Amino acid sequence: MISKITPWEVPSKIDYGKLMKEFGLESFGKLPEQFNKNMLFRRKIIFGHRDFSRIATAVENKQPFVMMTGLMPSGKFHFGHKMVAEQMIFYQKLGAKVYITVADVEAYNSRIPDMGQLRTTAIEEYLMNYAALGLDLRKCDFYFQSMRSKDGKKASAYYSLANMLARHVTFNEFKAIYGDISPGKMASSLLQASDMLHAQLPQFEGPMPVVVPVGCDQDPHLRLARDMSQRIKGFNFIQLSSTYHKFMPGLKGGKMSSSDPTSYIALTDSPEEASKKIMKYAFSGGRDSLEEHRKKGGNPDVDVSFQMLKFALEPDDDKLSAIYNNYKDGKLLSGELKQIATEKIAAFLKEHRQKMEKSRVPVQRFVEEQGF
Repeated sequence: MISKITPWEVPSKIDYGKLMKEFGLESFGKLPEQFNKNMLFRRKIIFGHRDFSRIATAVENKQPFVMMTGLMPSGKFHFGHKMVAEQMIFYQKLGAKVYITVADVEAYNSRIPDMGQLRTTAIEEYLMNYAALGLDLRKCDFYFQSMRSKDGKKASAYYSLANMLARHVTFNEFKAIYGDISPGKMASSLLQASDMLHAQLPQFEGPMPVVVPVGCDQDPHLRLARDMSQRIKGFNFIQLSSTYHKFMPGLKGGKMSSSDPTSYIALTDSPEEASKKIMKYAFSGGRDSLEEHRKKGGNPDVDVSFQMLKFALEPDDDKLSAIYNNYKDGKLLSGELKQIATEKIAAFLKEHRQKMEKSRVPVQRFVEEQGF
């Protein structure tokens, strides 16, 4: 058995092969060419799925579908979050209607009991970065769990669904899926299920394929929503599709944590701050001595600087492969690899900061129009 994985707890090391077997995930078969052009799919960072064939079919046939995701507004927007944003942008360009929920109710119940702070973080950290990265906010349905819509019929349909779903799950199922459970977490999980399913209600898009890209920690929410969607009568939900991406490792190894600034690079960090973090904290796959490194080579598969290049900073597969081989052969030293990463990240952050400034006024206008 793998260590218990829940939306609130993730082990430091994950065997993705074992996880796929235990969670019942599938490997990807042949996909439309658009997916092979996407770095996350091509490099198998997005490694498994449930029922993705209907999404691939919709893309191939240019049929409507929804991409649904959520954000936990509990800290800085970092490179782990950027990977999810890139999937939003990718699916939006494929023609998906993008639904984004701010999980402020879940955050209130499990992390930060301050709704004002959660709202500010969602807008200043997440919405601003989404826009700067290229997401078209006007083609999204962006909302807070605590305030679904100013349209009474839509809001009522969303909250009614969450309450009605409660009839179709037992307390023992909650315990089996989540382990340690509380009334707050139960309420949050029912709201999460409504987030994933409500796009198919007649007040929104109507029945259509919905894909939910997640890390494996969010799979308990998916399993529960998928089960309840097939039990509840009168809605004719098309079963949810989902994809699963690997976690970008934190600077010190393990998962990035919003509560530990030394574990991540935030997109609001200055190039100087990012460089210092990499040089000081980034876990190295190098050997103990120069002589040993030249002789035996380093391990790029655990080296955080290389993983940052693989997940986010080096789009050219041939260049990435050359770095991998040179490091593994001992031709490239750990310090040199860190230097490559710091140069790449500094260039990205400098450009991103400029895009953030350009996005500020449009985001403020969007927030005012939406009544947030």
